[in-house]
Amino acid sequence: MGSWIEGILGTNNISASAPCRVDMGGTLDLATFYYPLQQAAPCTFNMALNLRTQVTLHPYRAGWIKVSSRGFESADFPLEEAPFSHPLGLMFAVAVHFAAAGVHIEIDSTSPPRSALGGSSVAAVALVGALARSRALAGGQDLNRHQIVRCAHQIEETVAGVPCGMQDQLAAAFGGMNIWHWHVDADGPAVRREACLPPIAPAQLRDHFLVAYCGIPHASRDINGTWVRQFLSGQGRSQWVRVTQCVRRFSAALREGHWSAAAEAMNEETAIRRKMTPDVLDPVGIELAETALEQGCGARFTGAGGGGCLWAVGDAAAIETLRRAWRDVLAKRRDATLLDVSIDTEGLVIDARPGR
Repeated sequence: MGSWIEGILGTNNISASAPCRVDMGGTLDLATFYYPLQQAAPCTFNMALNLRTQVTLHPYRAGWIKVSSRGFESADFPLEEAPFSHPLGLMFAVAVHFAAAGVHIEIDSTSPPRSALGGSSVAAVALVGALARSRALAGGQDLNRHQIVRCAHQIEETVAGVPCGMQDQLAAAFGGMNIWHWHVDADGPAVRREACLPPIAPAQLRDHFLVAYCGIPHASRDINGTWVRQFLSGQGRSQWVRVTQCVRRFSAALREGHWSAAAEAMNEETAIRRKMTPDVLDPVGIELAETALEQGCGARFTGAGGGGCLWAVGDAAAIETLRRAWRDVLAKRRDATLLDVSIDTEGLVIDARPGR
C-alpha cells in the first residue's frame, strides 16, 4: 500500500523556504530558564536574514525516505528504520512524524553549514511547512505559522535529547526583526511577538550591521549544556537577569535608531556570556569582537557561539570602517568571510502548484 504523499508528489511541485537569523539573548528561550525567571520578564531578540534554506519534495522509492543536503552525505532508509541519531536525523524525524514515505527531501541552504545561524531549525520549519501543505492537498490538516513553529520545535527537542529553544523556528516562520517575550500563563508557555523596527527603510539596515563567518563550525550543544548545568546548580542566575535587561536596552535603542547605545548593550551581553563561558568565542571571534569594540561597534556571537558566526551593529560610518578591519581579521583563516546579508521580511514561504 502506497504512502499518502506519493499521489501528491506525482502531480504537484512542493517546496518551502525560510530564513536564518542573527540573535541576542538566546538561551532565555529555554523553558529551563524562562519559567524560573518570569519575574525578570525574559525576552530574546532576533533578525531574519536573506540567507534562506529551501526544501523541495520529490517522489522517491515506495516506503523509503531520502534526504540530501549540502555539506552532508545523502542518506536513505525505509520509513520504519530511519535513524534520528543520524546527522540528518531531524529531517528523518519530521518525515516520520508525517508518515511521509516515498519522498526525497532536497535541502538547499545559502548559509554556511553549522554556522550558528539556526540552519537545522530553519530546515525543519521549511520541511514541516511543505509536508503540512502536502497533507492538506491530500485532504488532511494544514498548519498555520504558529503550529508549524511548535511542531518543528517539539520534534527537534525530542530528537536532540536536550532542552532546545524556539527562537530559531520563530525567526524562520515570521521573518523580520522581533523581540520575543517568554511569558508563562495558566495554560503554559505563551510567547509574545513584538516588532522591533528602526526608523529607517529596511534596505538601509544593511549599513548598520555586519555578519562574519569565522570559518569553523559551532558546537552549541556543549556551550548550551554548560549554561544549563550552571543555571540548574544555582550559578549565574543574576547574570541571566542582566542578559534580559541588555536585550531590552538593545531593542529599545534599535527602535530609536540609537546605534551606539545598541552597540553598548550588545557588548555588555557578550561580556556577561564570556565571563560565564570563556570558550564562547574562538580566537578569531575574540579578535573580531575586540576590533568591533575599538571601532565603537557592538559584536556578538550568533546562537550559542563556540564557532560559527559573529554579527556587529553600529553607526553606518563605524560599520564601514569595521567592514575593512574584519576582512583583514578573517583573511587569516581559511573559509572565514563576511556574509552578504540583509534583513528578510517574508519568513516562511510555501510553494505548492500542480505539475510534474
